[in-house]
Amino acid sequence: MKNLTDPVSLDAKTLRIIPWIVAIAFFMQTLDTSIMNTALPAIATSLHENPLHLHWVVIAYMLTVALLMPVSGWVADRFGTRTALFGAILFFMAGSLFSAAAPSLNVLITARVVQGMGGAFMMPVGRLVVLRMYPRQHLVQVLSFVSIPGMVGPLLGPTVGGFLVQYTTWHWIFLINLPVGLIGCVAVLHYIPNLRRAELPRFDIRGFVLFGAAMLLISFALDSAGQGSLPAPLVLTLTAGGGLCIGLYVIHARLRPNPLFRLSILRIRTFTVGLLGNIFARLASGGMPYLTPLLLQVLLGYSPVNAGLIMIPMALMAIFSKALATQLLNSFGYRVVLFVNTVALGGIIALYSNFSPGTPLYVMLIIFGVFGAVNSLQFTAMNTLTLIGLPDEEASSGNSLLSVIMQLSMSLGVAVAASLMAIFLPGGATHSARLELAAGFRSTYLCIGGISVIAALIFLCTPKGFGKGASQRM
Repeated sequence: MKNLTDPVSLDAKTLRIIPWIVAIAFFMQTLDTSIMNTALPAIATSLHENPLHLHWVVIAYMLTVALLMPVSGWVADRFGTRTALFGAILFFMAGSLFSAAAPSLNVLITARVVQGMGGAFMMPVGRLVVLRMYPRQHLVQVLSFVSIPGMVGPLLGPTVGGFLVQYTTWHWIFLINLPVGLIGCVAVLHYIPNLRRAELPRFDIRGFVLFGAAMLLISFALDSAGQGSLPAPLVLTLTAGGGLCIGLYVIHARLRPNPLFRLSILRIRTFTVGLLGNIFARLASGGMPYLTPLLLQVLLGYSPVNAGLIMIPMALMAIFSKALATQLLNSFGYRVVLFVNTVALGGIIALYSNFSPGTPLYVMLIIFGVFGAVNSLQFTAMNTLTLIGLPDEEASSGNSLLSVIMQLSMSLGVAVAASLMAIFLPGGATHSARLELAAGFRSTYLCIGGISVIAALIFLCTPKGFGKGASQRM
């Protein structure tokens, strides 16, 4: 059985194909998310729900992914990367089929949980294959390349989703995942190596329960606080319970030889800075894919197809900006690039607050395009900063923790955006006048833009000059 720390010999053709296969997994997730967000108003109408109350359709998937991602590294090490990735795609396809058949909101949320069970493995296992198969000096280039095909999902998603919703039914936004999944399954079986560890410790079940309970309690507390669905004492109790679970996990991790996530990896400065920066940066940008389609359709009155078309510049510029990541990091280093870019990200999000039915279309297209470029550069730079300093023996644990934080932060970003809308727009979208809607969206965008500035301050803790001249240097 191949140990992950051993060198793996693959022919040049396979090494060229593997990034594309990993990108298929990314593509499935990004396509599904972008289509889903565009279709939320149509789903709400079909299921007789308020469109601003459908955020749990998005959160259920993201939270499930975050909860199960800690298992992904252990499963991949135990059963092999090929087996884990193949099974993940099958689960994702099953969840998609279940979602398409959902007759009610509760069933749809349940189906999204099943879908999330597959999504929890696709991205981290794919990223782990890249980390194991390619040398550190090529990491930025390979990760950027892998992300580019995955960005086709956001490019096609809004338009395809709008077309399907407007000219067929919303059920097809899930059924479209099936042919893509079949292609991915065939490719995984033919080209992905089944990397496994020769010696693997027992899975940390107690740590998994503590860590998962903390995420669930904090997520429910945050959403309930904004929505006002639970009394304040209960919200405080949930929050305290989440904090207690985190504290118990820290104690548990210090005592157990092989915990779910080793606390020792937090001593790696670049990893810790990147992880904290991910949390706050994604709290800001994580709610944007959920909020913006609602802005375009509910406030500005665009049809699903037109709303999807308007969002294309965002995905196009995200793809083009990937090519600039290595050059910018080599020229200025991670500290400067991430600080300036994160401040810019907050400023651009704040510009969304000025959108109204009278805003010229070309102005929105420019802002969407700039946001896509800055947001894409943000993810590439901070993810690479987080992973690049990990030694081989910590790569699986560190990669899984990063993946969990990414998904949890995006889930919380949606919850924050929905909660802010509930605070600024208590009557909901179906009971508020257009002026009230505009004020609610404006205040929400300003608040989440401000959150991004906090992340910018965190990135100032990056070692001075780190990455400058050679972005792969550790």
